Amino acid sequence: MTLDVIAIYAVALCLIIGSFFALVGVIGLLKFNDSMTRLHAPTKVGTVGIGALLLASMIHSFTFGEGSFHELLIMAFLFVTAPISAHFIAKVNIHKGACDPLPKPPQDDTWSTLKSPEHQPGPDSPTKSST
Repeated sequence: MTLDVIAIYAVALCLIIGSFFALVGVIGLLKFNDSMTRLHAPTKVGTVGIGALLLASMIHSFTFGEGSFHELLIMAFLFVTAPISAHFIAKVNIHKGACDPLPKPPQDDTWSTLKSPEHQPGPDSPTKSST
């Protein structure tokens, strides 16, 4: 087997993996009921599926033409921005109340919520004197 044949098989495998994840993402986007569960499917397509397709493009360009690192930059951008955008979409749904209410926190009312603790002066904090 020559390097060209191995590269063709690698490109085909990456294309199959990428298209499988894209198909699963589309099915998940159509089948899930609310926006918080729908959010999971496209983020996997954005990272694993598109990453596999871009890897196939990189292998092909380095084997059969002049190599290009543009795909690597696109992958890095997608891997950084997809989780951040999914986090912001989830936070918007939580703020709007469009999803099920959050469970009660185990420690207190301020743990991992939007509430801030009431200011209670401690022993080291300065207090106003009522003179």
